Formats: sequence, structure tokens, C-alpha cells
Amino acid sequence: MNRKHFRSLLRQDVQIRSYLDKKLKGAAVDVIEIERSPNAVSVIIKTARPGIVIGRGGGGIEDLQKQLQQMLGSKEAAQQIKVRVEEVKSAETSARIMAESIAEQLEKRLPHRRIMKQARDKMLANKIVEGAKIMLSGRIGGAEIARREWLAKGRLPLHTLRANIDFARAEAHTTYGVVGIKVWIYKGQVFEKDRK
Repeated sequence: MNRKHFRSLLRQDVQIRSYLDKKLKGAAVDVIEIERSPNAVSVIIKTARPGIVIGRGGGGIEDLQKQLQQMLGSKEAAQQIKVRVEEVKSAETSARIMAESIAEQLEKRLPHRRIMKQARDKMLANKIVEGAKIMLSGRIGGAEIARREWLAKGRLPLHTLRANIDFARAEAHTTYGVVGIKVWIYKGQVFEKDRK
């Protein structure tokens, strides 16, 4: 792509991502990748629940394609928008999916300590994961004063540059206010040979 169009394309990407985040809330979406070619825009949605995104007989994908085409407007009418869905095999190794699942449970008013422990144990049950940390901050459990609680287990080297750490933030909108959620998952070290 030409450098002249970088600003408008970046704005489009942000628009597409924010729209899909709202539209697919609760569909356990991990990553939204956008690939561009001169006459097509390919949107790849990686999710743990592909059935929710695809819909009955692929109707969900067709609706998304139509709505994205309308959102991008007449300038990009020549560009074809293709939506592809890929399944995430192990949801417990994705920080974003785990953070959103914690947020959903907090909104259902389940006890926060139990949610944190279950999520941490689920993450550490996977062989890839070497350490995990979950932090909640806000009016936890409806307390008068906001506080911060966290739970961690295993190794989590945040100062090591080659550490492969997946990090995500989420918000739970409870009756008492917003509770912030942060999740760190340590998946071992990244070496040059692994990158290739």
C-alpha cells in the first residue's frame, strides 16, 4: 500500500476493530487481523466460539460482510470485504479470551475470588503456560472504597525482553461501577530460531 493512504487505512482498521469488538462481544474473540490487497480487504477473526460468529448456515458472516461494506462507504465500494473465521484451539492460553470470560462472570455477580482462582488454574493446566497473573481493580464485591486484588502462580518475568508474555485488559460493568481486569500469561522464552 502507498504511504499516502496510511492514515485513512489506519483509521479504517481502527473502525473495523472497534465495530467487531462491540458486535462480537461474548463470542470469545482473541485476535482480529486485517489483510489488504489492491482490490480486497480480508478480515480474519480468531475465536474460541466460531459457531456464534458464523451463525446458522454462514448467515452471520454474510451479515458482517454487508455491514462492514456499508460502514466503509462508497470510496471502498470497489474493494471486496471477505470475513474469515478461524478457531482458537486452546482458549486458556489467550489472555484476551480469559479476561473477557472473567468480566462476563463478574457481571453475573459470581464471587470474585472463586472466579480468579478458577481462571488461574484453568490457564496453568495447559502445558504451554509457565505462569499467570490476574488483577482486578475497582469496587470489587460492591465495596465502598475501590481496591486492587491480584492472584499469581508460576514464573512471570516482566523485565526479560525475550519472555513471551500475553497481556490483555478488560472491563466488567457491574451495578457498582466498572471493574478493571488485567491478565498476564507467560508462555516461556522466545528465541530467534523459534521466530523463524
